[in-house]
Amino acid sequence: MAIVLGPNRYGKAETRVVRVTKDGGTHRIKDLNVSVSLSGDMDEVHLTGDNGSVLPTDTQKNTVFAFAKKYNIGEIEEFALLLARHFVDSQPSVHHARVEIEEYAWDRIPVEDNPHLGLRDEQHSFVRNGAETRTCLVHSDGTDGEESVVSGLTDLVVLNSTGSEFHGFIKDEFTTLAETSDRILATAVTAQWRHRGTSSDWGRSYRRARQCLLEAFAETHSLSLQQTLYQMGRRVLNDRREVCEVRMAMPNKHHFVVDLEPFGLDNPNEVFFAADRPYGLIEGSVLDDDAPQSPSAWK
Repeated sequence: MAIVLGPNRYGKAETRVVRVTKDGGTHRIKDLNVSVSLSGDMDEVHLTGDNGSVLPTDTQKNTVFAFAKKYNIGEIEEFALLLARHFVDSQPSVHHARVEIEEYAWDRIPVEDNPHLGLRDEQHSFVRNGAETRTCLVHSDGTDGEESVVSGLTDLVVLNSTGSEFHGFIKDEFTTLAETSDRILATAVTAQWRHRGTSSDWGRSYRRARQCLLEAFAETHSLSLQQTLYQMGRRVLNDRREVCEVRMAMPNKHHFVVDLEPFGLDNPNEVFFAADRPYGLIEGSVLDDDAPQSPSAWK
């Protein structure tokens, strides 16, 4: 029996970089969490400890900061591609780069503008946006090699207060859940969508894909969270031809009707107990039948 080295990669995880762009008194903020993983000719460092092929993870971190200054930061997909191509193109021992980015949004703080008490946007004061986190995942074999871009979001919290049912499911000796034709449907969407290529209007594509997810959630009379997941992915694919596959994870944030009869009160689906765990977790993918194969794009 022989023992061999299997697939491997290494890198710098979760480099937090905040880039302030100043246009006179008007500032703009890009707040990112960047993770880099590199792979390639790395046998010797594992087998003998020879570091001759290793670009230090500290150098990878410094590259993120230097590129934030040198190239600024636009759309996160562009920044991820820029970093990934640099690592592969500049280092003979690096054959593949994986760059994953999370972006945290900030909004300008509106303040009162005395003496008329009108509102204006303070040009250098911000409040952290409490909405979802934008994400991207890029794989690159270098400027002339294979590449893939996956955009997405996490923690997009949505709720329908009606328009959701759940019945006709399997029942056995351990089933206690009652069927219902009217329930709250709530979830925190994690969605990723794979692009057909590596050039796009990334900002517009993201905004439209996000809107498609929200519209489909709102407009689907749901008989199951699985049905809602499929309709959300289908809406993105119908609207965004640059996207070929959507993957989603949607926890069912259960809301249970509270029994108020002991207090002499009725409760026609108005007062609920929101349970945080345990929860159902629904996961699935929706794709075009002509979507190119790219299993590594999600890893």
